[in-house]
Amino acid sequence: MKQLAAGQPAPFGAHLRDNGVNFCLYSAHAEKVELCLFDETGSEQHLPLPGRTGNLWHGFLPDAKAGQRYGYRVYGPFDPKNGHRFNPKKVLIDPSARAVDGVLHDNVRFTGGTDAPDDKDSAVVAPKSVVVAGNFDWGDDKPPAKPWGETVIYEAHVRGLTRQHPRIPAAVRGTYAGLAHPVMLEYLQHLGVTAIELLPVQHHADEPRLQKLGLSNYWGYNVLAPCAVDPRYASGQGGVSALNEFKSAVKALHQAGIEVILDVVFNHSAELDIDGPFISFRGIDNASYYWLNEDGSDNNMTGCGNTLRLMDDEVIAWTLDCLNYWVRECHVDGFRFDLATVLGRTPEFSAQSPLFNAIKQDAVLSQVKLIAEPWDIGTGGYQLGNFPPPFAEWSDIWRDDMRQFWLHGDISLGQFAGRLAASADKFNPAQREPWASVNMLTAHDGFTLRDLVSFNQKHNQANGEENRDGHNENFSQNHGEEGLEASAHVLQQRRLSQRALLATLFLSQGTPMLLAGDEQGNSQSGNNNAYCQDNPLTWLDWENADESLTAYTSALIALRRKIPALTQNRWWQEGSEDVQWLNQQGQPMSPGDWEQGPQQWLQICLSQRWLLIVNASLHEVDLQLPPGNWQPVAPFNSVLFDEEPRRVMEGSQWRAAAKTLCVLQDFTPQSRSL
Repeated sequence: MKQLAAGQPAPFGAHLRDNGVNFCLYSAHAEKVELCLFDETGSEQHLPLPGRTGNLWHGFLPDAKAGQRYGYRVYGPFDPKNGHRFNPKKVLIDPSARAVDGVLHDNVRFTGGTDAPDDKDSAVVAPKSVVVAGNFDWGDDKPPAKPWGETVIYEAHVRGLTRQHPRIPAAVRGTYAGLAHPVMLEYLQHLGVTAIELLPVQHHADEPRLQKLGLSNYWGYNVLAPCAVDPRYASGQGGVSALNEFKSAVKALHQAGIEVILDVVFNHSAELDIDGPFISFRGIDNASYYWLNEDGSDNNMTGCGNTLRLMDDEVIAWTLDCLNYWVRECHVDGFRFDLATVLGRTPEFSAQSPLFNAIKQDAVLSQVKLIAEPWDIGTGGYQLGNFPPPFAEWSDIWRDDMRQFWLHGDISLGQFAGRLAASADKFNPAQREPWASVNMLTAHDGFTLRDLVSFNQKHNQANGEENRDGHNENFSQNHGEEGLEASAHVLQQRRLSQRALLATLFLSQGTPMLLAGDEQGNSQSGNNNAYCQDNPLTWLDWENADESLTAYTSALIALRRKIPALTQNRWWQEGSEDVQWLNQQGQPMSPGDWEQGPQQWLQICLSQRWLLIVNASLHEVDLQLPPGNWQPVAPFNSVLFDEEPRRVMEGSQWRAAAKTLCVLQDFTPQSRSL
């Protein structure tokens, strides 16, 4: 019979020591906590945790080793009106588990009971936490530590990125090993991105509703264990664990000079609403881990059934511990926080919330890249521009305004210029840096770039929700024909729009984020909410990639690196060496020029040497260039149309083609040569 010693109240989770394993769990309202040990046959042994320090329950198991499967049974009141739903009949996953064995099956009822505790024991069917050894040879691995001003983000899904890549061995396609394959690394380097932002790699569950439809949660935002790598993305080659395969991928990406940013979910859990799986937080301490209404029901500010309550000291410490684990043990370089307004909930949003303050004071987390999705669906949930340093933020206003400018022509030059200048109206007043605006044309949630210019309506029928899901306001433009197949004229107009939008993304101040596949013309057939489509609809179609568009994108990223105004972290001042806004005559824009009707052409001189010529109108426009020996630079000299450019230069006159953004460089003798 195994016996537990008192152990230590830190760190959270199960951690190997020289002669055993220390276990630590937070629960403020529990009356007793049992550690449940499972052997190879599934037999269970219950051992009460003998140590309690404040609200931390702990114990030390001598001679325990890596691979030990375990869970918890937590005792306390079942009092839903006061938020308590303890049920020791249920085996619970450790919120700090580094690995999880098992999945949640729809045909097994995991509920803990709604009005009364469910008396069915879950030991046989519940996923189990697993003790993990942290040994891995990192060698001389160092973070690339790219400055924000030089950062170009590539948002990708581990499986979807390589699942159909013909040059990557079939055995590792769609895995962590595939992500780190030399073919993939070479591609990312050639493209020029500096960071890859991965959709959740944490162990996640498929919602019961999706399982009934024969679908799965492809995106992975239904997280079951925030500190555990999902084994479904591991190749298993050579007997390497999922965790070590992921670490190897990070190491390889670092050697290629590419940072790794993880999408993390600290706004809700896979327990969903009260009828959802009773598998972790709800049974450990429902009232401490979740925001609740006065009647004890879930305050659903995420749209996912529950909302994590990141307020108490121990819950904040647990969150920091999890994030630190990914940085210290897995060497990741930053995080993108899903529905990040929840991080500042008190329950109202505050930039001085306990969690924000704790992150700013954390020696590790305050030094990595932190990106917020600045909204949730609760009251006051939209908080763009209001997050504290050192956070950057996804800028949906950049996305929407640039789409409207190029695809609909109903955004003024002033609004366009404001977005091009890192949305200074949102970020500068709060004393944020320009890089805080993460500019994006598209993301995993929504149309791909090709679909954005090919569909006026979403086509989400495959999701099983009768096309009710997904955004209705996409500001998309099919250019006259719905669908991917279209006339030659329409296809050419779409190509122009794609290139103008991409040029705007990489030639704007702020941090650009490119959705994987947009540089190849990847399509999801008009599905703008493909969260449940783990199939060729969402996997990148490498065989049919638009190589000319890829070359154009790569050239844009290379051009961006040459323009100081885009890489230096300082706000542009009108008339400075960074930027000059010029009208059709090549003269500085006057207040009247900015206010003039629906005019959609503009010249922008950056760093005194590069001239952006913007023509979002439907017709050619003749412009007077400012003084200088202006010549088109790659990719605007031939790649733009896959033929010789259709513009005419006569002296200082420039004829800008419709729906184009091109760049000229001043090659006068006094200009510094590239």
